[in-house]
Amino acid sequence: MYQKKISNHIKRNQFNEELGFDKARLDQIPDYFSSYLNQERIPNFVCLVARHGEVAHYSHQGFKNIESKEPIDENTIFRIYSMTKPITSVAIMMLYEKGLLRLEHELFRYLPEFANTEIWESGDLNNYKTRPVDNPILIKDLLTHTAGFTYDFMLGHPAIGLYKKNGLDTYIDPEEKKEMNLEKFTEKLSSLPLLFSPGEKWHYSCSIDVLGRVVEVVSGQQLDEFLKENIFEPLEMIDTGFYVEESKHERFSDCYQTLLGSKNKKMTISHKSGGDVFSKPRNFLSGGGGLCSTVSDYANFCQMLLNKGNYKGTQLLSPTTVEFMTLNHLPENKTLQQMGDSSFSETRFDGAGFGLGFSVLIDQVGAMMPASLGSFSWGGMASTFFWIDPKEDLFSILLTQLIPSGRYPIRPQAQTLVYAALKDLNKNS
Repeated sequence: MYQKKISNHIKRNQFNEELGFDKARLDQIPDYFSSYLNQERIPNFVCLVARHGEVAHYSHQGFKNIESKEPIDENTIFRIYSMTKPITSVAIMMLYEKGLLRLEHELFRYLPEFANTEIWESGDLNNYKTRPVDNPILIKDLLTHTAGFTYDFMLGHPAIGLYKKNGLDTYIDPEEKKEMNLEKFTEKLSSLPLLFSPGEKWHYSCSIDVLGRVVEVVSGQQLDEFLKENIFEPLEMIDTGFYVEESKHERFSDCYQTLLGSKNKKMTISHKSGGDVFSKPRNFLSGGGGLCSTVSDYANFCQMLLNKGNYKGTQLLSPTTVEFMTLNHLPENKTLQQMGDSSFSETRFDGAGFGLGFSVLIDQVGAMMPASLGSFSWGGMASTFFWIDPKEDLFSILLTQLIPSGRYPIRPQAQTLVYAALKDLNKNS
C-alpha cells in the first residue's frame, strides 16, 4: 500500500540507490515547482516517482487553501477529474474479461436509446439537419474517444452548443440538475447528433461517462458500487470516491482557476472544499471525471497496471488484457494529431496514439519526450497527471488543483525532470 510506503519514505528520508536515479536530479523536482508556488501560479503540488515497486521520490508543497495557509500533506484529497477515465475503462475491461460485453458490440445492445443516432449535417442550434451514421457506435469507439461525442467546453463545431443547451455539462452539477443520473444523462445524449460518424476521428468527449452507464446496465450495480467492490477495495483505495465524506473535509484541497489566454494569471477559487459538489453525495456519477483521490490511492492503481493487473497477489485484470489496453487502437497506428481535431486533450497530440482508456506514446521524437515507447498516461482538468513506463518499471503522479490543465507546461516538465534523473536503464526489459 503506497500510503505506508510514502510515510516510510518521509520518515527514513533515505535515498535508495538501487532504484537507478540520481538523487541530486530528483531533488530538482520540488525546486522547479516551488517557483510556480512562489509566483502564485499553482496552489500546491504533490509529486510521486516510483520504480520497481518502491518510492524513489516524494515531495509536496503548498496549501489546501491559499488564504488560510493550511499546508497539504501526503493524505490531502484532490479532485482528479479525467484521471477517473482510466478507472472506468478498467471496469469495462473487467466486464469484458467475464464475457459480459464485447468491444465490437454496438452500443445500442446495452443502451437501446442509441439505436437511431444521427450525425450533424448543417444549420444552427435552433434549426439543424442530421443524417444517419455510416457506422453504429461500438464499445471500442467509446473507449478510444472515436464515437462522435464531445464536451460542452470544446470548440470548433456548431453541435457542441447543444450540450450546454440540454444541460449536459458533465463536470458541473448545479442544484437545478440534482436529479440528473447516468441513465437520464445517456437518454438526453442519445437525442443529440454526433459530430462525425463513429470511428472516423478522435475527439475528446464524454464517451467514458456513457461507459459508466454501460457498467451499470451490464453489472446490475450503480457505478460507485461497482468501482468500490471491484477496484477500490481490492486496491486499498480508501480515500477514492465520487464525493469526500464530511469527516475528511479537513484533508480536502480547494481548487483554483485562471483564465486561459488571459494576461491576468491570478488564481481564484473554483471549488471550495466542504462547499462544492464533490463534498456531498450526488446522483450524477461521472465515470469520465467525477472522482476524488489521494496520491497513495492512485499510486496503488498505477502499480496494479504496472504489475499487469496484479496487486498484492490479486489479479484484477489479466496481463494480456493490460497489454492489449495499452496498445495504440487508432487505425493504421495513427497519432492523435493525424486522427484528431487538435481542439483539446489531456495529452500532447504529436507522437501519441490512444489505447483503451489511455494516451499511448508511439513516437518519442514526435512527442519530444524521452519516455519509453509504450508508456501510457492521462490527466485531469485541475492539472493532475500520471504516466506509467512499463519498460523502465516506473510510474509518476503529479497532483495539484488548478483549472485549466493547459495553463502551464507542468506535465511535460515533470516528465523531463524524472527522465533526466534516471541513470540506470532497466536491463531486464
